[in-house]
Amino acid sequence: MRAFHSDAFSLALPPGHPFPQSKYRLLREHFEASPGLLRMQPAEPASEGELALAHTQDYVDAVLQGHLSAAQQREIGFPWSPQMAERSRRSVGATIMAARAALFEGEGVAANMAGGTHHAQADKGSGYCVFNDVAVAARLMQAEWHRESNKGANARLLRVLVIDLDVHQGNGTAAIFRDDPSVFTFSMHGAKNFPFRKQPSDLDVELADGCGDGDYLAALTAALRQIDAAGPFQLAFYLAGADPHEGDRLGRLKLTSAGMLARDQQVLDFLRQRRIPVALSMAGGYGRELSTTVACQVATLEAAARSWQLWQQWWQPGDEPNSANALPASPGEPSNPNPMQECKP
Repeated sequence: MRAFHSDAFSLALPPGHPFPQSKYRLLREHFEASPGLLRMQPAEPASEGELALAHTQDYVDAVLQGHLSAAQQREIGFPWSPQMAERSRRSVGATIMAARAALFEGEGVAANMAGGTHHAQADKGSGYCVFNDVAVAARLMQAEWHRESNKGANARLLRVLVIDLDVHQGNGTAAIFRDDPSVFTFSMHGAKNFPFRKQPSDLDVELADGCGDGDYLAALTAALRQIDAAGPFQLAFYLAGADPHEGDRLGRLKLTSAGMLARDQQVLDFLRQRRIPVALSMAGGYGRELSTTVACQVATLEAAARSWQLWQQWWQPGDEPNSANALPASPGEPSNPNPMQECKP
């Protein structure tokens, strides 16, 4: 499976800063030491024009030229530096490259080994998110799809699905795509967690503190049914945050490692069975032990690589993503999950 990284560009953080940026390097090094599942390559930076597909020109200029105010830097959570601007461009570039590989290059599944910066809105960053990688990539894929795949009288817009399972609500993504029927935003998150002023997604599922595996997976099953009814979609972005894990210091949920893996498999199975290509991003993860976050994200990428292998088995050139043409289930895989009750807030 193709995976793109941007960890060569380090943030200039003061001592004791809570953002665990080394997790990205550790994740890449894990797969370098265990080759075979991923084809990794450095990400190219997103261009100014690409960033402006989802962000105001004034904000793009402020980040790239170093004009962010002190208040803007505090809201983002990072001090400005040339490395911060370049890292942010390349993190967006990684999601663009993953989406392009999944949608146009026959991969079906590809990943950004960072990304998932879903708190960034059109005119500002927030919560360790500078640019919104998924929003930029979604807009760019729609433009490329329209230009390359739908010329003439039958031209139609690519419909995009965002599945955001970071423990924090994807408020920036929801705000950027508000009232846009071409992008369906779904966020399942802690009800009492950051951000405290949430933006309405097309589908929000709020979870109580302490929500565990059974209730979480039941809520996800119910949500995926609603998403299926809202289709078809031709491209998905999956924000596979590690922060719902019970070992996360910011998550406030109680998913076990087995529950996290079941979550990933459920999402990946749902998308593959409907021939919806997917670009993954790792999103948040703040384990009390950094190794916990890295292990969760390793497991996510391993699950994605297995889904990629199955996608290659069934995909044929010329196949079009369409939820009406579900793929056969893989051996031992239920084609329809059993109904379960939703997790109560």
